[in-house]
Amino acid sequence: MATGYKQLTVDDRNLIQRGLNTGMSCRQIAQRLGRCPSTVTREITRNQTTATYDAVSADRDAHRRRRRGRRKLVASSPLLPVVITDLKAGWSPEQIAGRLKHMHPDEPQRLVSHETIYRYIYAQPRGELRKTLIAALRQAHKTRLPRTRGQDRRGRLRDMVSIHERPVEVLGREVAGHWEGDLIKGAGNASAVGTLVERKSRYVLLAKLEGASAEAVLDGFTRRLRTLPPAVRKTLAYDQGKEMARHTELAQRLNIRVYFADPHSPWQRPSNENTNGLLRQYLPKGTDLSGLSQRYLTQIATALNTRPRKCLGFLTPEEVMSREIKLLNPIVAFQN
Repeated sequence: MATGYKQLTVDDRNLIQRGLNTGMSCRQIAQRLGRCPSTVTREITRNQTTATYDAVSADRDAHRRRRRGRRKLVASSPLLPVVITDLKAGWSPEQIAGRLKHMHPDEPQRLVSHETIYRYIYAQPRGELRKTLIAALRQAHKTRLPRTRGQDRRGRLRDMVSIHERPVEVLGREVAGHWEGDLIKGAGNASAVGTLVERKSRYVLLAKLEGASAEAVLDGFTRRLRTLPPAVRKTLAYDQGKEMARHTELAQRLNIRVYFADPHSPWQRPSNENTNGLLRQYLPKGTDLSGLSQRYLTQIATALNTRPRKCLGFLTPEEVMSREIKLLNPIVAFQN
């Protein structure tokens, strides 16, 4: 049974060198070491020079790399306050590392890997700083529990248009203006927040709702989507929940086309499903959402919209949405 990864020792590296000198394959060497073949391949690729592998040089270089990585986030490092601030803002180590690389591609002294950030967090002694930093890490839920506990939201809606009839351009995420919508329910399904995510930019809008009725959703979604110019309000994909019973009025108000996903098919609205998972960091299950103000919800949306995203090349949703709006109409602006 595996007990976790251990660093290669100088004896391990000597065995790798002898194996290579006698013509053994990486897989055969790995079996001798009791390691994964990928570990041996990575070690050889990283430390091989002029078609040869030297165990002593490889071991020295490995120690030098580890020392250099640890020094990146010492107390005197100017990187440390940047990393801690971003962690407390809810950014993941990968987002922090990617954003630094995007901003300072030619300044290695201002870069740090996400592995180094994780090592720094978990190397902290017990205390408030360790507790704070670990709490700032977003929990990665592999699966989500069904959202249909309590009252069933589904029903037969009139004049529905299937999601399969959406324009082909929606699937490629090449054009801004295509949205996915949903509700996040509070304690006992008695309160709700409306969520809207734009597919290309991953830009998020949150709507305060007075309940989860069709009228509340109509008013809340209309109010939030009108903060953006019509050019980025093309389509909206939603499930077949009863709260969208007034979807034809929403379409008329906003000049937007509304499409409905198949029953029990959350993968047809992947951006919204992913965003709802992120929002649970701020709105845990079982929370009474009725007392939250629109101002507070907008602050949460801003926190998500100003996080760099790997899928956007470590740009933020706000940066991508601003760029798209300027391309469509240079004189329009956000109306938060």
